[in-house]
Formats: sequence, C-alpha cells, structure tokens
Amino acid sequence: MKTISKIGILLLLASLAAVAQQSRVYREGGGWVEEITGSLPAARSLRVSAQLGSVQVQGGPQQAVNYVVRKRAYTSSEQEARREFEQYRITASEHGDMAVLEGQHQGGRARRFSVDFSLQVPQSLEATKVETDGGSVSVNDIAGRVDASSGGGSLKLDRVGGDVIGNTGGGSIDVGSAGGNLNLQTGGGGIHVASAKGKITAQTGGGSVVVLDGLQGAFLETGGGSIQVKRCQGQVKASTGGGSIDLGQINGPAEVDTGGGSIRLALASGPVRAESGGGSIELMNLSQGARAETGGGGITAQFVATRGGFSSSELETPAGDITVYLAPNLPVTIHAAVDMGNGHKIASDFPQIKVVSEGGDYGPKRITAEGSLNGGGPVLKVHTSSGDIVFLRSTSK
Repeated sequence: MKTISKIGILLLLASLAAVAQQSRVYREGGGWVEEITGSLPAARSLRVSAQLGSVQVQGGPQQAVNYVVRKRAYTSSEQEARREFEQYRITASEHGDMAVLEGQHQGGRARRFSVDFSLQVPQSLEATKVETDGGSVSVNDIAGRVDASSGGGSLKLDRVGGDVIGNTGGGSIDVGSAGGNLNLQTGGGGIHVASAKGKITAQTGGGSVVVLDGLQGAFLETGGGSIQVKRCQGQVKASTGGGSIDLGQINGPAEVDTGGGSIRLALASGPVRAESGGGSIELMNLSQGARAETGGGGITAQFVATRGGFSSSELETPAGDITVYLAPNLPVTIHAAVDMGNGHKIASDFPQIKVVSEGGDYGPKRITAEGSLNGGGPVLKVHTSSGDIVFLRSTSK
C-alpha cells in the first residue's frame, strides 16, 4: 500500500509539474501586464479556447506545447490591475492525447482589458482547434487539420497540411497554403486564398473573395463584393450580389452570376454559364459551349473548341453589342437576331452566314442571320434587342 501511495504521489507531482505555470506582473506603457508562461507535454492534438483575446499558434520541431499568455489592464494602480487579472483565469490541462489551454473571464464585462495567447507547438499535430469570442487568430506550420473560429476578429492560416475550417463573425480570412479542403465563412470580411490542394468553399456576407490557385474546384459566394480566381483545376461556381467576377485559367466548367457587375473569363476547358443583372460579359478561350445572359451590357465570346468539343450555346442581351470569335474549323450552326435593327447591324467574316433584314427604313426593322460553318453542328443562338452583332474569325487554336 505504501508503495502504491508513493507511486500515486509521484504521478500526481509529475502531472502538476507538467502543467505548472509561472506568472509575473510588470508595468508597460499606460497599463500593467501579467505574463503567464507554461508548458504541456507532447500531444497529438490541441484545443485553445479563449473567452476573449487573440491567439497565435506556431508549429515547430519541439515536442512540448509551450505557451505565453499576456493579460493587459489599463489601470492607474498595480493593485487594481491585479484584481482585473484575477477575473480572467488561465487553465492548462491534458485530456488523453489532447493539450488544452483555456481562458475564461469570471466577472462581468471586461473593460480596458485585453489578452493575447502565444503558443509554440509540435508541427506534427494531427488536429488543432482554436476559438475566441472576439480576437484574431493566427495558425502556421501545422501538419494536420485546423479549425479556427472568432466572434469577429480576423483569421490568418498558413502552411497547413490538412483540411481547414475558418469561421469569423465579421473579420477577414487569409489562407496561405493548405494541403486539404477549405471551408471558410465570414459575416462580412474579405477572403484571400493563395493555394489549396483540396476543394475550396468560401462565403462572405459582403467582402471580396480572391483565390490564386485551387487544385480541386472552388465554390465562392459574397453578398456584394468582387470575386477573383486566377487559376483553378476543377469546377468553379462564383456568385455575388453585385460585384464583378474575374476568372483566369479554369480547367473545368464554370458557373458565375452577379447581380449587376461585369464578368470576365480568360479560359475555360469545360462548359460555361454566365449571368449578370446589368454588367458586361467577356468569355475567352472557350473549349466547350457557353450560355451568357446580361440585363444590359455587351457580350464578347471566343469559341476555340474543335469538332466534338463544342456544345449548343446561347448569348443574349436586351441592350448591348455582341461580338463572337469563332475558330475557323468549328462545326456550328448560327441563329442570330437583332430585334430593333434600325441603326444596328449584323456583320460577319464568314460568307456562309447570310444576313436578312425585315422591315422598312421608316418602320421597325428586324435583322436576322443564319448559316452553317464546316458542315454545321451544335446551334449557337445570338440575340440582342438593341445592339450590333459581329462574327469574327478567331486566330487562336
């Protein structure tokens, strides 16, 4: 029994030593700081929960979880500051293979008080979860998945090997590189993604969305900001309540819509659907078909598809010009019309496209064009109520 008791005491002491903390209080600027330092043994996962304050997690070669917590109270006396510090408790513990660090305010609303957490952790962590009610969150160099949330602060996540979940009530989200899927959501801030090997899902209530490189598709939505995708290897779906959409190289299908902004696409290897409430639409280097519609702007489309790649397409605007670039060897059947042809025209580089004008010079005139290129093929419908239509020979491919 004595031996068992001694072992129990030794284990208890070892446990206490493992989570032992050191604290010091000092003056800084116009306030006081309580700095708490501590360490937890090697862990496979980490959870940080802060009732308020910012959190920074940095992965590295060390095995232990080392942390520094700085509480700041902007009071006139050290005694008053210490009372403020006592209201915010820091708890470090172990739950199986998980290291847990928590900060909780015991009193009422904290005033003239702030806190920040800084952690040095093993880069090999399989899972990291960080949550704070209002401060910013930064997580870098973690091999596994990361789940970060804030009540309203910004999120900055970089060099994450696994999946990433990021959620903030209103701050911005910035992801450097991630090896898995991204699921990002903010109530109103901007979202920026440099590189992701997995699928990207990003939603903001009103900020802009920027994706530089995605390898498995992107699903992007904003209540009113702009959307930009430089390159994506899979399907892209982008929707905004009123901002512009600018897509670069899309190696897959694309579905984009905006309540009133412009749409620009540099290249797509899959079918494209583009809708705008009133902005212009420019779709270039289309390897397959496209359906584009705008409530008032012009449309430019370039079809570089070859036999077997092109599918039925439609371009329509009530008040704007439509310019169509066609590959010389593209098998396609053309149906084009201008409803109010007075002062407008249909022009073509292709003699196979026949233009017909109906109506007189002093009355409503409708202009139509029909023709089959390279023996005909899927139908391309081009329609504007008031504007010019031009078919040009494309020099690409």
